[in-house]
Amino acid sequence: MAGFCRECEANFSDPHISDGESGGKPPAARCPACRSPRVQFHPELESLSIGHVDCDAFYAAVEKRDRPELCDKPLIIGGGHRGVVSTACYIARLNGVRSAMPMFTARKLCPEAIVLPPDMAKYRRVAEEIRKLMNALSPLVEPISIDEAFLDLTGTAALHKMSAAQSLNRLAKRVETEIGVTVSVGLSHNKFLAKLASDLDKPRGFSIIGKAETMSFLASRSVGMIWGVGKVMREQLAKDGIVTMGQVQQMPLDDLFRRYGQMGAHIWHLARGLDSRRVEPDGAAKSISAETTFDVDIADVDTLAGELWPLCEKVAHRLKAANLAGQVVHIKLKTAGFRLVTRQSRLPAPSQLAETLYRAGLALLQKEATGDWYRLIGIGVDSLHGDEDADPIDLADPDADRRRRVEAAMDTVRAKLGKDAIVKGRSLKTLK
Repeated sequence: MAGFCRECEANFSDPHISDGESGGKPPAARCPACRSPRVQFHPELESLSIGHVDCDAFYAAVEKRDRPELCDKPLIIGGGHRGVVSTACYIARLNGVRSAMPMFTARKLCPEAIVLPPDMAKYRRVAEEIRKLMNALSPLVEPISIDEAFLDLTGTAALHKMSAAQSLNRLAKRVETEIGVTVSVGLSHNKFLAKLASDLDKPRGFSIIGKAETMSFLASRSVGMIWGVGKVMREQLAKDGIVTMGQVQQMPLDDLFRRYGQMGAHIWHLARGLDSRRVEPDGAAKSISAETTFDVDIADVDTLAGELWPLCEKVAHRLKAANLAGQVVHIKLKTAGFRLVTRQSRLPAPSQLAETLYRAGLALLQKEATGDWYRLIGIGVDSLHGDEDADPIDLADPDADRRRRVEAAMDTVRAKLGKDAIVKGRSLKTLK
């Protein structure tokens, strides 16, 4: 079986290790050159080429890199008392702290934790440094969030003089030594399995799922690990007696399709490790959004509308910066009891104007906010188009062109003097 050392990068093989090992980490194996236990074996080591690279507790790792005094302390990155956890370091996670957990819960679980607000500008800079290292390996890099990406390394062995597995390992080493954060790597024959593999051995992990072991590997795993199967779908499947992917593997495709429609077909394929999606570099954004969590729950619709407006301005700014316009507007509300509500509407034409987004979002908000208390509001757009299609002249709305010109003038002033140099009246009550 082919193998290599993740520390010294020596190549070797071990005939005593069976080809049935999954995950690429046989027990008690050590590098014959440097004796490191961080060795990688797999019968398909030379043939797999789809990787998923996921930074370990990224925001917290960046802060610990920049503040060495925090290295051995529990660290939480997130909002205030009413916010949520963005990232928790692995020390904090030992106390049960998790991403997206309400901050007050995290503080109860780990009262000694140091809490820092997120510095997104810094995290984006570090992510871009990592992305440059990825792009040096392959032109096929598909970011899926600020701290993770898929890579297709098919055909790169001749260029780099090493297998895709070894190239990904070298990438992980460079990220750690040159940038100062760690990543975990998953390698497989498609995106779904590569993503699953990267979660198997965090932090600083490297796991492999080969074609031959796909069905057996997935059989005992929860259907909740399938992309797109959320809490509601998982509960519905459980009511029907379906808990594991192995159970799905035993079911005919037609049965699942009749029960759950297209989602049933989706589950049937992924439970067998069948994923035909390609790694798409520089994939166009599917949506642009912004949200905020309140310090105190809000029920009054006018107060909620005041919180909505600055979010519309953020989304509009991002659309304009990306030369995009959106035609479907959606709002997001989270109740005091953490129930998530989403509503959407379609605009007559794509728009990148904050005023247009606000009017559509406000109409959705007024229909939904009828007395419940909310702790979060967000607004976003999808069905994205190029800005050449944005905000066409509307003869049925003669005031639309004036609104467009006013917003363009405001953008010009803000570009020169700063974002608070000129504001609309409805912004005054939200400015601090």
